Amino acid sequence: MFRRLMLGLLVLAAVACESPAPGPSMAVGATADPEYTLLANLYAAALRSYGTGAHVEIVDDPLTALDSGAVSVVPGFTGRLLQKFAPGMTARSDAQVYRALLGVLPEGVGAGDYTTAADDKPALAVTDATVSAWGSRDLTALVNHCAGLRLGAVAYARGLPTTVGGCTLPPAREFPDKATMFAALRAGGITAGWTGTADTGVPSDLVVLADRKPELVMAENIVPLYRRNELDDPQVRAINELAGVLDTGSLVDMRQHVAEGRDPRSVAEEWLSAHPLGR
Repeated sequence: MFRRLMLGLLVLAAVACESPAPGPSMAVGATADPEYTLLANLYAAALRSYGTGAHVEIVDDPLTALDSGAVSVVPGFTGRLLQKFAPGMTARSDAQVYRALLGVLPEGVGAGDYTTAADDKPALAVTDATVSAWGSRDLTALVNHCAGLRLGAVAYARGLPTTVGGCTLPPAREFPDKATMFAALRAGGITAGWTGTADTGVPSDLVVLADRKPELVMAENIVPLYRRNELDDPQVRAINELAGVLDTGSLVDMRQHVAEGRDPRSVAEEWLSAHPLGR
C-alpha cells in the first residue's frame, strides 16, 4: 500500500513538472500619478478576473508606450484623450466626446467602453451664500453671473476650461494647495474654486455646481485604450465590463484610500471583489 501511494505521488509530481508555465503577463500602462495608477490597477484586476495575467507598468508616457507595444492597455479620460489627439474639439456630452475620440484614435489603437456612471471632469465649488444669491446649484447660474467672476485653482491644475457656455472665464488665481484655495473661497477672496467631480478634498460646507444637460464642460469619462489585434474577446470583455460597474462614488472612495497610503493594487482588488464582473 505504501509503495502504491509513493508511486502515485511520483506520478503527480512528474505531471506537475511537465505542466506549461503560466502565460505572459499583460502590461497596463500608467504614470506614477495616483489616480492613473489606481485606474491601471482596476483594469489589471479586471483582466486577472477573466484569467489573464496582468500587471501595472509605470511609464513616463503611457500613450507612447502603447504605440511601441511596451504596454497593451492604457486607461485615461475621454476629454483629455480627445484634446491630446485632436486639440480644439468642441464636443461636450459623454456620448459626443466618446464618438469624437473614436474618430481620431491612432491606427492600431482601439477604445473600450467608457464608464457611463464615473467621471472626473473639472467642476467649480462655491459657498452656500453664493448658491443662495444665485438661486441655483447648477453651473448655468455661474454663466448667468459671468461678469466679475473671480476664480481660483491650485497651482498644479492643468486643462481647465477657458469658457463655460457663453461665459469667457477670467484667469484663475493660483493657490499652493486646495486648503488655501477653499479658505480664500470662504473668505470671499474668490467667487468659485476649481475642483473635480471625483475630487476627494471638497469640504462639506461648500457646494460643487452641477453640470446638467446640456453639458457646459467637456466630459471626462474613464475609458481604456488598447492595442488592436492583441487582446482576445474575453480580454476585451473584461475591460469593457468594468465600465458597467464603476461609478464616481466608488472612484472617490478608492482615491481616498490611496491618498491615505493604501496600496493601489489592493484597493482595486478589494473593490472588484465586492463588485465582480460578469454578474
